[in-house]
Amino acid sequence: MSICIFPGTFNPIHNAHLQMAEFALKYFGFEKIIFIPAYIPPHKELSSNLAKHRYKMVEIATSKNPKFEVSDIEYKSDSPSYSLITVKKIIEKYNLKDRLNFIIGTDAFTKLETWYKIDELKNLVHFIIFPRRGDEPNYTYFRNNGYDFEIAPMNYIDISSTEIRHDKQNGETTKAVEDYIKKNGLYIN
Repeated sequence: MSICIFPGTFNPIHNAHLQMAEFALKYFGFEKIIFIPAYIPPHKELSSNLAKHRYKMVEIATSKNPKFEVSDIEYKSDSPSYSLITVKKIIEKYNLKDRLNFIIGTDAFTKLETWYKIDELKNLVHFIIFPRRGDEPNYTYFRNNGYDFEIAPMNYIDISSTEIRHDKQNGETTKAVEDYIKKNGLYIN
């Protein structure tokens, strides 16, 4: 089975996330995209109270596409959500023999060298990089240091979870996610 994981904080999930996943399905021919909301993101300070809400919003946003799946793999652990551990579990679960496809934005890709046991992780995954404005990784450096990746030829979509949380971008999540945010009083400043 040709699968691709899409790990992230999804705080909240928005239309650009969904469009990236749709693009990956069609362009790369994946049979399934597995969204993996981080329970305890190691590189971000987040309230643990939001964890269940972030997970639920991803479930809501992805429910209409049968090729989208949401994994609770990181919610089953009380430790930080390290990609290496998650990737190993996915590889084992699906009995994968090749590298695992891994959607990542340029903002996160530029920081890979700070990730937990990155030298081990980079041998297990094929990164599918989606461009973000202002982030221009030194691709030659990463290629020369053993990273396996390709850049998704999708135009940048200017949507920010941060701006959604601060009520500066309305209509950038699905209506169902917007309703969930309002119903649960999330991101009220």
